[in-house]
Amino acid sequence: MRQVGYLLVKLWIKAALHLFYGKIVVHGLENVPKNAPILFLPNHQSALLDVLLIAVDCNRKPYFLTRSDVFKGKFLKVVFDIFQMIPIYRFRDGRESLKNNQAIFDHCSELLIHKEAILMFPEANHNLKRRVRPLSKGFTRILFNTLDKAPETEIQIIAVGINYRDAESFPDKVALYFDAPIAVNVMYDPKDEKGLVDSIKDAVSRRLKNLTTHIADEANYQDIASKLDSLQVDYLKPEGVNKTISELQSSALNSAKIGENGVLRKLLGGVFVVLNLPVVLIWKKLIKPKVWEPEFTGTLRFAFALLAYPLYFAILFTIVVSISNVIVALVAVLALFLFDWMYVRWH
Repeated sequence: MRQVGYLLVKLWIKAALHLFYGKIVVHGLENVPKNAPILFLPNHQSALLDVLLIAVDCNRKPYFLTRSDVFKGKFLKVVFDIFQMIPIYRFRDGRESLKNNQAIFDHCSELLIHKEAILMFPEANHNLKRRVRPLSKGFTRILFNTLDKAPETEIQIIAVGINYRDAESFPDKVALYFDAPIAVNVMYDPKDEKGLVDSIKDAVSRRLKNLTTHIADEANYQDIASKLDSLQVDYLKPEGVNKTISELQSSALNSAKIGENGVLRKLLGGVFVVLNLPVVLIWKKLIKPKVWEPEFTGTLRFAFALLAYPLYFAILFTIVVSISNVIVALVAVLALFLFDWMYVRWH
């Protein structure tokens, strides 16, 4: 029963994500082994959406290491357990709480030994900036803990690049890149764990910097990001964007491209707002102002849409039935659904 519930929710979330995003492109799924222990290591920009996007399209049923402060209340603990979410404790949770992580690492090791997949974010925090931040060594502790217990475990590290066109905007587009796996057990040397920590972190960091847009120059970050936006680069293709970053000094790239179809976009955007006015107003006036971090904007917008739109369509259907008939109501709701879907896809 639990398995059926998981699959149904996964299908629901996957369908909702593909309606929410104008485009979801997934590359490199052939790199994900079906029956091997895997540690997925993605970059982290958009809070829970990063998790959901990988979970529904990675061809595995991964466990997720999740910040411990969300595990509050018995009900949430039960829900998170169903979806294989494991708490991880951070320094901000209190120095005493950090000692709980050893039990978490032992649990993760047992999962890997039994050929399960785990997802964790090696940057250990989220940020909307288009750059790969320094990696924490927490994921290496799980690797070494596992190999100390079972040296023959053939753990595969898979870096995952998550690329949003604009993580704060709607509609948005996203591309996932699953890299070729790194076999950890063949690299493992218990006599040189310190050196191996650095080499594994460097290898994962280099791969992530190729799989997503990486603006290395922090001092000039905003200037470079603005130039990329003005050039209308395709952030779903990080290889090309990173090449553009390296060439930004050339005069040929200093002139901005002129956007096309600007008037049509604004017109359709206005129609979308009018047709979805109750949902748009509730989001803009009540929900969005309460978003505590910009990185959670996409996640909360998606969660709100997931709940609000079925209710909105149901209310619209009821209203039209009361003034006309069922056929007209069905046509009206279907027409609005198709318009919204086409708007998101085209935009």
